[in-house]
Amino acid sequence: MNAPVTGSRVRSIATTLAVALTLTLAAAAGCDSRQESDLPSVQEKLRETHIYGQAKLRIGVATNEPLMGELRNGVYTGFDVEIARYIAASLGYEGDQRLEFVPVSTEDRIPALQGGMVDLVVSTFSITEERKKLVSFAGPYFVTTQEVMVPLRLKDRIRTIEDLRDPTYKVCTSGGSTTEAELEKHQVKALVVKDVGDCVTGIRAGRYDAVSSDEAILAGFLARFPTEFEIVDMPFGTSEMLGIGVPIGDPALRDLVAFFLHKSYQQGRDGQTSPWLTAYNRTLGPWLRAEKRQPQPLDVPKLVDFDDKAPRR
Repeated sequence: MNAPVTGSRVRSIATTLAVALTLTLAAAAGCDSRQESDLPSVQEKLRETHIYGQAKLRIGVATNEPLMGELRNGVYTGFDVEIARYIAASLGYEGDQRLEFVPVSTEDRIPALQGGMVDLVVSTFSITEERKKLVSFAGPYFVTTQEVMVPLRLKDRIRTIEDLRDPTYKVCTSGGSTTEAELEKHQVKALVVKDVGDCVTGIRAGRYDAVSSDEAILAGFLARFPTEFEIVDMPFGTSEMLGIGVPIGDPALRDLVAFFLHKSYQQGRDGQTSPWLTAYNRTLGPWLRAEKRQPQPLDVPKLVDFDDKAPRR
């Protein structure tokens, strides 16, 4: 016959269970702490990159894309330039004395990365599967769409993709761009030049009748010539995810850029003023028709940041 369970015995059993539970939780916490402390730090990642120890960071940017990347009176300005400055500062290259902007055209971006002329490219660089075979991308940091801009004299005559197919009109775009491929896909014959700025110059001179490109790029030229052009919303059906180009042989640098883009994204989600939002409001914001928010970057690694305390081992 079992002995009756006394009050003191119940308390003893409860105490034993409580101690066991405390030890289990402590062990689990210690395990989590060890796992967390095993995360690589930003500093460790930096030492794995090809830029470690460089005096300057070289970033390829456009010089003739108003609001995105432009060189005026010896000063680089634009949304892409602001994002480039943020990434450079995050990597430890703060200030113009530590940062070198390198002009790149649309078709020069991949060769510049492959040839080692630049460390990064921030220049309305759309992420595509074909390009990912040649360079790496961090991002996206912006999502835009393909549109068409026409002079006001033709705003009532060029309204659809079918209008663009009319051989009467000369449609211009930049070589090596995703827009070039998209126009070809829609059977629109386009005249290809080096930069969108050349298209705009050509339209103003009467050589072309329309230009097609990312809305973000076209918005810049509309801001420069607001009384001369109109952006026509055409249903191309594609969204362009802009990313920061990184040499394909430097996964550590790609991870760092993705990490800092995500840091800005998290600040925006938490209601803080993020570097992305500051850059956007200074440049593109007043000129784009739809409100934009920073998209969530993809394939972001878990790292211990500069300003985070590494957990004790």
